[in-house]
Amino acid sequence: MQKPKVLVVNDHAASLFALQTILLNSPQSHEYEVLTATSGTEALRQVLAHKFAVILLDVSMPGMDGFETAELIHSHPMSATVPIIFITAYYADEMNRMKGFSHGAADYLITPVIPEVLHAKVSVFIELERKNMLLEKQKGELAVLNKNLQVQQMEKLKRVNAALEAEIAERRQAEERAQALATRDSLTGLLNRRSLTEQLEHAAVRAARQQEHLALLFLDMDKFKSINDTYGHDAGDDLLVQMATRLRSAVREADIVARLGGDEFVILMEGLPSYAAAAQVAKKILAATAKPFNVQSQQVRTSVSVGIAMFPDDGQTVQDLMRSADLAMYHAKQERRGSIQFFHPELNARLIERRQLEHELEQALENEEFELYYQPKVDVRSGRVAGVEALLRWHHPRLGVLSGGQFMPAAVETGQVVPIGEWVIAQACAQARAWQDAGAHFPHLPIAVNIAIPQLYANLPEVIYRALRKYQIAPSWLQLEITESLVIRDVEKATSVLQEISESGITIAIDDFGTGYSSLSVLKSLPIDILKIDQSFVRDLGKGAGDNAIVAAVVNMARALALRVVAEGVETEEQLAILRDLGCDEHQGYLFSKPLPAAALGEHVMQAIRA
Repeated sequence: MQKPKVLVVNDHAASLFALQTILLNSPQSHEYEVLTATSGTEALRQVLAHKFAVILLDVSMPGMDGFETAELIHSHPMSATVPIIFITAYYADEMNRMKGFSHGAADYLITPVIPEVLHAKVSVFIELERKNMLLEKQKGELAVLNKNLQVQQMEKLKRVNAALEAEIAERRQAEERAQALATRDSLTGLLNRRSLTEQLEHAAVRAARQQEHLALLFLDMDKFKSINDTYGHDAGDDLLVQMATRLRSAVREADIVARLGGDEFVILMEGLPSYAAAAQVAKKILAATAKPFNVQSQQVRTSVSVGIAMFPDDGQTVQDLMRSADLAMYHAKQERRGSIQFFHPELNARLIERRQLEHELEQALENEEFELYYQPKVDVRSGRVAGVEALLRWHHPRLGVLSGGQFMPAAVETGQVVPIGEWVIAQACAQARAWQDAGAHFPHLPIAVNIAIPQLYANLPEVIYRALRKYQIAPSWLQLEITESLVIRDVEKATSVLQEISESGITIAIDDFGTGYSSLSVLKSLPIDILKIDQSFVRDLGKGAGDNAIVAAVVNMARALALRVVAEGVETEEQLAILRDLGCDEHQGYLFSKPLPAAALGEHVMQAIRA
């Protein structure tokens, strides 16, 4: 049986030779023959003389160009169905690509051509032709068979033919799927990062030529990780698909919506007259995404933070424009989730400092730059130290000593909060062991450590039990503090994890109480032992009846729930006297002691005992 033939048409000798060489160096080159032509006229002569599996046709040729040649080839009955792949270095824009497809092109490639891509595309048509040639051969053989077997053989031929057609259709579908995967996000069907970059390059050229603006909007979903962790990855995928639908409906039909990956989306809008127009579209997007989403029979609320960069003001290259929009989105997320921010140059300096801090944070544990300070919690009635709160400090080699509030947001963003939290728990247990070994004269001081929401999803009970076993201390030496606002974000998960920890004998406190707006029913469902009144309420004690009433209400509620009450931020004797009259159990603040390193705290406690 003859081999399928490939025709390469190019008037440029070097290009013709290069394409011929690529084809001859293919692993499947033994399966086909390669013929060449240097003009459209010569190509027509070859088509009349041979049957080709595929034709690789140069667009730019003198006399008769590739488009005219393709039209003539397909106008002849003998070659009407021959697949044609246009190859060009000069007609790479979308208009010429569409022109090629309108002239019957099976594909349209831009030189320099990647050999593997060309091999893959040609091999599909070679295989089709080989199957067709085989089919023709089988038909010829069937013609000479005995007429008595004709019906049986014809049925067999039908089955073979159907199988071949199914295989061909499957191959075509596979190629279409591969093409879609190369340009589309498989989950949402939106353009992917690669396609967005190509579209943005073309849009920037058009905008520069026509002296128009274009806007690039970077969108990041707020609380997506928490939703994904709470409801599962299938629910997260469903939410992303719904978000993509809402974004498409919120913008113009001509606007491009893409998904970069994770929960990040990008919208490209051309022909905008001003910054105000871009902001108007962004507001429409916020409104469209603010409504609850129905995910697995649950109503889920989220929002998007939007960063906007305008061409050419905020970047004259694709990379600069995308970076500017990303920076603006990051700034929006830091300032207020669910907000809109335009890019401005000051963001660069902030980002550099932030990313440097994040990089240094990743090395801090390994470099042993963390230390725990301890602030006493004092019994209001007796004045004795009843426990301590462990507060993380970072001995930063460049910025000096940093408190947790200065770097923990970056730790949450980079995923460092879980390993840092494990270190804090282990270090607190080690200190408890040291104080226990100090002898009977040193008081029993439970150490309270602060817990972040990500730790609840990182096997927190096992982390705690491992540290307790390692340092051989009783659970009564350890307390956990978790903020009210974090608890109400996922009450079900918090209740489950904290219940397991509470049953082991570890005391649990709600920190910053009064700022999270949790309901009484939520408090009753949680296995907590202590309420810590936020210092914002303590600060104004004695200045007005309203602040005293708030603290009194918290104390009365705690009494009803059989909880102890600790007041934070106590700095004056007047505040302490009011707290004593209101029935508060413990106080914590600069009145007794600021946070101290372990050694200094130990000396302070012993001095208080001796006094």
